[in-house]
Amino acid sequence: MMLLEISVEALLEAAGNFLTEYGLRFLGAVILLIIGLWLSGKASRIVYGMMEKREVEPSLRSFLKSLIGALLRILVIITIFTLVGVPMTSFIAILGAAGLAVGLALSGTLQNFAGGVLLLIIKPFKVGDFIEAQGFMGTVKDIQIFHTVLQTIDNVIVTVPNGGLSTGSVINYSINPTRRGQWVFGIAYGDSVETAKKAIRGVLDNDPRVLKDPEPMIFLSKLNDSSVDITVRAWANAVDFWPFSFAIHEKVYDAFQEAGINIPFPQMDVHLHNKNKS
Repeated sequence: MMLLEISVEALLEAAGNFLTEYGLRFLGAVILLIIGLWLSGKASRIVYGMMEKREVEPSLRSFLKSLIGALLRILVIITIFTLVGVPMTSFIAILGAAGLAVGLALSGTLQNFAGGVLLLIIKPFKVGDFIEAQGFMGTVKDIQIFHTVLQTIDNVIVTVPNGGLSTGSVINYSINPTRRGQWVFGIAYGDSVETAKKAIRGVLDNDPRVLKDPEPMIFLSKLNDSSVDITVRAWANAVDFWPFSFAIHEKVYDAFQEAGINIPFPQMDVHLHNKNKS
């Protein structure tokens, strides 16, 4: 009974000594973690604001903001370990041993980080460009350290890893100020090709979005099974390209109707034979 009482008293004394020695350190570590994370976020926002005032490229601003925030958080965690009493030599040894395993496990993440750096160096696109990559098409809203954020034309946010963007094909629709579109319109056999060309020419001439230089091209391109195909190539400013591309089909359809041009559609002739007929 006496031995039990001594053991309990010794346990309580040891617990009191532990709380006295490490309680304040633990409390300080928690406070430092809260303050450190807040300050790291605040600092990254301040740096972003300074770069914005100096008109640094938006792509670089977003990337550096994410990078600075991540580095400051790592610094806060190392400081907390030091405050708690973890020896830095042991911490570095453990970090080095775990780094290899983590690096192998996060090889894709490291590849995305390297891809983000490469994107900022070669600059295949920037924030605000309309691109197509990795099976997605949209406007670049943000370039971060691991991924790029796209906003599609139907207002859906897509997160694309930087690794694939840096090594795969990227179509940038915004890099040039003008774009050329190509459309094919079929007319029926027997209708006048010249009349159809004049109708299409009238549509192009009456639309201010169509550029006069380079001059639009209208030519007969193919004799199909049920239609005569006329190909149209025209240039427009990049900002006007999609609205004009959507509108030209309706305008040409109306122009064909006014000119009496028939638009063919696939047809099948069925012939019935009466075998019982004598």
